[in-house]
Amino acid sequence: MRIAVGQFASAEDWAVNLKTCQELIDGAVAGRADLLVLPEGALALFVDEPVRIREAAQPLDGPFVSGLVEHTRGSGTTVVAGVHVPEPDGRVSNVLVAARDGEIVATYVKLHLYDAFGRRESDNVVPGANAPVVFDCAGWKVGLMTCYDVRFPELARLLADQGAQVLALPAAWVRGPAKEWHWEVMVTARALENTCYVAASGECGRRNIGASMVVDPLGITRARLGEAPGLLWADASAGELAAARRTLPVLENRRFAVDPRLDPRPDQRPDPRPDPRPDQRPDSRLDPRLEPHV
Repeated sequence: MRIAVGQFASAEDWAVNLKTCQELIDGAVAGRADLLVLPEGALALFVDEPVRIREAAQPLDGPFVSGLVEHTRGSGTTVVAGVHVPEPDGRVSNVLVAARDGEIVATYVKLHLYDAFGRRESDNVVPGANAPVVFDCAGWKVGLMTCYDVRFPELARLLADQGAQVLALPAAWVRGPAKEWHWEVMVTARALENTCYVAASGECGRRNIGASMVVDPLGITRARLGEAPGLLWADASAGELAAARRTLPVLENRRFAVDPRLDPRPDQRPDPRPDPRPDQRPDSRLDPRLEPHV
């Protein structure tokens, strides 16, 4: 698989961002990319007034996504990008769209919202309630994650359990003390602990770090961008993936399964109860078969 990752600084005008995305698609198609990963929040920039995300959101059949999807027509390149979609309660959902040859082939709604480091994404965004999403791309299985999702290893493991060989990770990673280090460590960890490729696209500009990267199944960074816009390239090899999983068979050697049931949002969780006996704890099930499953 030929992977391209596009990095740019979103403008407040969706039409400007659409043009930028289309130019990156043209570059990826010209380079014969099978997969192009673009940033989270590619639709519009929301720096000083996060509530503007509600005003700028568009439905999946709106002009931004329609223009993005139509621009993939006639090529075999699959494009993954993050947009915001209006919801009935006035908030929005944070949606990844995967498009190929003029069609939407997969969507994923961000499960983990960025209520951390003094920010509250949930004030304006509805969390997803969907199962982890894996789709086919050029003979590979690609799993979808968004930005803050990378801090939750169980999601990446559930994607690996569904056969994901590549994780596409659009992000808008906000600047802050040690934040770039967090990004690098966690993108690398998700690749290494699941022996898969991770193609991570970071929005750049005055708010976000950029730092897009592709990491291989043994945790080696194959390509990386700094703070400037650009398009990076990396090749994923089926032989290399198989060799990594033979050398480091963590998916076979693990002793615990990941519970695929979606945990309620924190404000909906029941009152704490005494721990059940160890053999009754659902999140600590020892997998007697020593095989990955959910």
